[in-house]
Amino acid sequence: MKLLGIDYGQRRIGVAASDETGTLALPLEQVDAEPLSSACERIAALARARGVERIVVGMPRNMDGTYGPAAEGVRAFIAKLKKFVPMEIVSWDERLSTAQAERAMLEADYSRKRRRAQRDALAAQLILQNYMDAIGDAN
Repeated sequence: MKLLGIDYGQRRIGVAASDETGTLALPLEQVDAEPLSSACERIAALARARGVERIVVGMPRNMDGTYGPAAEGVRAFIAKLKKFVPMEIVSWDERLSTAQAERAMLEADYSRKRRRAQRDALAAQLILQNYMDAIGDAN
């Protein structure tokens, strides 16, 4: 199954895609979050071009598992995105994905500029990879 992973942020939206086998997530790009309609159009175009069957959107949660104010923004984004794409959209726990992405880039000695340019796409990759690993274990 071909999947698209999304890390929604108020400024940028990270996008990742699964490989042909559905076992490896790859970072694609970052999309400006505003205007939101343009961002949704770009994500829909990426999904169509890749033959995506499901979109996985990272859902922010507090460390205790509850949902905070950021989750409301993601829910609003999902509602808007549903108007642009016919495929299923699911949310997935994204706790610490951005911090993980930042840590990985620091360990790889990325410059500050390069980290800023790739942080959200890498976070989307981590969200999507965690989702694929979990559903793969369930099957």
